[in-house]
Amino acid sequence: MVIGAVRADKGRSPIIVTEEMVRRMKPNSVIIDVCIDQGGCVETSEITNLKNPVFKKYGVIHYCVPNIASRVSRTSSTALSNIFAPYLLEIGEKGGADEMIFSNKWFMHGVYAYKGSLTNGDLAKKFNMPHKDLGLLMAARL
Repeated sequence: MVIGAVRADKGRSPIIVTEEMVRRMKPNSVIIDVCIDQGGCVETSEITNLKNPVFKKYGVIHYCVPNIASRVSRTSSTALSNIFAPYLLEIGEKGGADEMIFSNKWFMHGVYAYKGSLTNGDLAKKFNMPHKDLGLLMAARL
């Protein structure tokens, strides 16, 4: 079994399992490509869905359903609440999202839209949309 769970800092996930590697796997081996949301990290991966979650290629079973967490929505919601609650409290303590972004440069990586503008360049490129650099918007803030 191969579980691909590679997250790209920008853009598409890197391919770490090539088609040739998949070809050499034993029949009925299983690939779960968790990062299919970002294009997948297995060269033979193709997006599937919950109605048809698997397909076979070279005798290898592929499971490439995006947003796997949606299958366990209550557990996912609890986990995300536990992760986000401290950040939301910090945003409140700092006086708002602008202050959080301005005082924590790492926080910018999770901001995809700001004051009506798309700020994620990779997303803008994928959908051929205009975007503004969040760093420049924050540098120009009054």
